[in-house]
Amino acid sequence: MTTLMDRPVAAPHDAAPHLRRRGFGPERIALTVLLAGTAVLYLWNLSASGWGNSFYAAAAQAGAQSWKAWLFGSLDAGNAITVDKPPAAMWVMGLSARIFGVDSWAILAPQALMGVASVFLVYATVRRWFGPVAGLLGGLALALTPVAVLMFRYDNPDALLVLLMTAGAYTTVRAVERASWKWLALTGVLLGFGFLTKMMQAFLVLPAFALVYLVAAPTGLGRRIRDLLVAGLALLVSAGWYVALVSLWPASSRPFIAGSTNNTLWELAIGYNGLGRILGGSGNGGGGGGMGGGGNTSFGGATGIGRLFGSAMGLEISWLLPAALIGFVAVLAATWKAPRTDRARAAALLWGGWILVTGVTFSYMSGTIHPYYTVALAPAIAAMVAVGGRVLWLYRTSFAARLVLGTMILGTAVWGFVLLGRADWLPALRWATLIAGTLAAVTVVVAARPGDAGRHGGSASLRLRRLAVVAVLAGVLSAGAGGAAWATATAGEAHTGSIPSSGPASAAGAGMGGGPDGGGGFGGAGGPGGFPGTSGSGTTGSGSPDSGAVPGGDQADGGRSGGRTGGGMGGSSSNSELTAALKATTTTWAAAVSGATSAAGYELASGTAVIALGGWNGSDPSPTLVEFQAYVAAGDITYYISGGGMGGGGMGGRDGEATESSQIATWVSENFTATTIGGTTVYNLTATD
Repeated sequence: MTTLMDRPVAAPHDAAPHLRRRGFGPERIALTVLLAGTAVLYLWNLSASGWGNSFYAAAAQAGAQSWKAWLFGSLDAGNAITVDKPPAAMWVMGLSARIFGVDSWAILAPQALMGVASVFLVYATVRRWFGPVAGLLGGLALALTPVAVLMFRYDNPDALLVLLMTAGAYTTVRAVERASWKWLALTGVLLGFGFLTKMMQAFLVLPAFALVYLVAAPTGLGRRIRDLLVAGLALLVSAGWYVALVSLWPASSRPFIAGSTNNTLWELAIGYNGLGRILGGSGNGGGGGGMGGGGNTSFGGATGIGRLFGSAMGLEISWLLPAALIGFVAVLAATWKAPRTDRARAAALLWGGWILVTGVTFSYMSGTIHPYYTVALAPAIAAMVAVGGRVLWLYRTSFAARLVLGTMILGTAVWGFVLLGRADWLPALRWATLIAGTLAAVTVVVAARPGDAGRHGGSASLRLRRLAVVAVLAGVLSAGAGGAAWATATAGEAHTGSIPSSGPASAAGAGMGGGPDGGGGFGGAGGPGGFPGTSGSGTTGSGSPDSGAVPGGDQADGGRSGGRTGGGMGGSSSNSELTAALKATTTTWAAAVSGATSAAGYELASGTAVIALGGWNGSDPSPTLVEFQAYVAAGDITYYISGGGMGGGGMGGRDGEATESSQIATWVSENFTATTIGGTTVYNLTATD
């Protein structure tokens, strides 16, 4: 836009040197308010969600009981099988549970603190090149993104992944400033640990990070390439050490790697958590096949460029997405003829590239994807809105720049109006944001041009300019009020299950499990043997958050369990008699049950180790029938619990073969006597005839 616009009032980076001198002035006060408010939003009444996702909560409990379980991310302290993710997030939650005790707060609070840290990092990153107002706006936008509020109050690995990627953006900015290979290598380390958090998803930001350094670092091309190679080596080492550890550790003395077909982390990364996510149907159930398509909101809806704006993902992440995309294009246009090292363009490549690569990937993934994955876009969208707004404000001598800035404000207001209408929630707010956003956009376009008072001496022009400043702030706040309200309502709800969703329980579009209340699908308390709940937490059993099957909610309450549950594999009230029996055991594993869904609930209720036969859905080839028979012969398992989540023959194995868990169920029923404890069918594997 340099050919269409006048020179900017001040280049975005002109203010950077003096911005580094901080005192306890208005900026520091504003930052303190922002971070304190974020902490309250993310931590307030956190325990209302109970264990949140019991799948990961059980792994945290296991890590607090066994260092080996902590190291490998085992689902049980006896180290039979891991969760279907690398263990970095479990390391954090497990340490917290070991230090503070195994309870809801100790497991959920680390994610909330990661959210506060992510908000600070967005502020700090944007501020370095664009000033404190833009930095505070970016931090506020992230803090009030609905899916961010949801996931920073939850115990999925996504919170740590977002923190590491946002920290990587900060270190990349520092690297670009002085062509620093050290800062760039630190970026590699952070993304390496991102791989150890959620594997290949962490690498979606790599193209943007590498491109911005290659384009904008103030040094020669040869050195830029060399620095990128060093950062790549740092990434390889920081991720590869754990892959090597798992590969070299004797398989007989470590847990089975859940989600893999051959007990290796490589296969888990490339198949179940890699190509299976992108292409579908690859790996041990990672793809989910066609279940990601259609209108199924739990799996993101139909693939295509509109998926991020659709009924599943739109309310989670898209409130500011139109403004971010407009800002991205505008900044690139404004800096088209700028020097190679121009920081406004560099910022657009960084944050806009993050949005484009991740957004396109999410839009066209054919494998398993859930709406809450979009939290990975939240920092980039928030920062791009702040950067775009700041650059356009600096170019406000141009009518084109004012028009684009007004369009950003108006577009946000209009899209918020659409989203609130889709949810059929707070109609008064819906209209108020539209009207206020429209007025603010018009004011910005008409009155934001600087300098008129100086040339003409008119007090009216001065008043118009002051009005424009107020209009920008009012426009940002009013246009984003719908998303902020939706985010605040999210914090007021309890969330449980494997596929949580944001927003108030009363909204029409709130449920993600197949109906307006999140119910539907299959599973539920009526399954054979019943699915376990957890006492005192208000939580139902939940399946792997990345399962390839449509989950069902607790059928007793239409899919909710004390608030917004996005599914899980069903639940039932805790069986106190069975829990007491499990607590009284002294064997390595108190029991075995098909599926991690059921095992996690029993573990959390009793504090004991329970083997999840076949992993999350009973189809993992571990333990084999021979291995299970050896455990029984050695007296390592006390009970076999009948039924369980999705295993026990409920799903066929690969190539139509019976699963190991179904074979075990048959063997147990043929060789041991069934009894009931509190109405649940169990087999005492230590009993002798």
